[in-house]
Amino acid sequence: MEVTTNTQVNERELWGGGAKPFSASYGKIMMWFFIVSDALTFTGFLVSYGFSRFKNINSWPIADEVFTHFPFLHGIDAPMYYVALMTFILIFSSVTMVLAVDAGHHMNKSKVTFYMLLTIIGGAIFVGSQAWEWKNFIKGEYGALETKGGQILQFVNLENDKRISIQDFAIGINSERQTHKSNIGLWYQNEKTLPKITVEEVKKGFLANPNLTIRTEQISENGQKTLLSRDEAIYKIDDATGVVEGANLIHNEYGNRLFADFFFFITGFHGFHVFSGVVINIIIFFNVILGTYEKRGHYEMVEKVGLYWHFVDLVWVFVFTFFYLV
Repeated sequence: MEVTTNTQVNERELWGGGAKPFSASYGKIMMWFFIVSDALTFTGFLVSYGFSRFKNINSWPIADEVFTHFPFLHGIDAPMYYVALMTFILIFSSVTMVLAVDAGHHMNKSKVTFYMLLTIIGGAIFVGSQAWEWKNFIKGEYGALETKGGQILQFVNLENDKRISIQDFAIGINSERQTHKSNIGLWYQNEKTLPKITVEEVKKGFLANPNLTIRTEQISENGQKTLLSRDEAIYKIDDATGVVEGANLIHNEYGNRLFADFFFFITGFHGFHVFSGVVINIIIFFNVILGTYEKRGHYEMVEKVGLYWHFVDLVWVFVFTFFYLV
């Protein structure tokens, strides 16, 4: 049975293009598509991090003991202070971006320029701060020994219950050991630079100092690393096979090596997003100065990059919570 209708449909309106779904331009819609897809990517990374941490909860590093540095305050224990400052700066840059977008709606070129400049400065400070955090994380502070099974042994001074650097108690031992280099025919292979301190030197210094003991990476029931007795420490140190200073993708003086892997990957991926946002903001900043958007009659490009910037800030809130707070 054929059904007829009097409604006339203009095919040009349906298929001719030019329509704005949700009253948004094509550029905004595409930016939202990018944000949603990128959000799913970060979600996958953070879920993987959460799963790995849950599986290794007893050996996971304690953030308050890892991120304790603050610029120009050497030797002062300031857990999480600088990370909190970084977070505040990034969130504040999101506020200045909102003000830049609002100024663009009012076609106020001078205010758009000013707030875009503040946003760029905030983003650049955050990227620089993240690089500084990486440097300290890679360099390390105390050093540790690693057993054949990959367990980390840290050293504690029994007099004040504080960690002590292996360089402070290791006793030097004369050795003719040289770095393997193929060009001088030593074993016909290359190897990395030898550590400044050997396992034997650390063991000798440890045995000579009765005020030292070992803290393992295992977390006890009270939420702290397990502290061994002196006798247990003397027995445990014989399992050590290498010296670990700082963190990389293979070794990690703070504890489980997966923590370092996820830290470098997730914070690095987010840092790349922030760096890209800073570069894009600089380009748009100069376009604002040149009057490009005044000629177009709107500052929609500022609004589109603002969406990206807010997304980057929001992602950092989750990264900050997962890595530093939980």
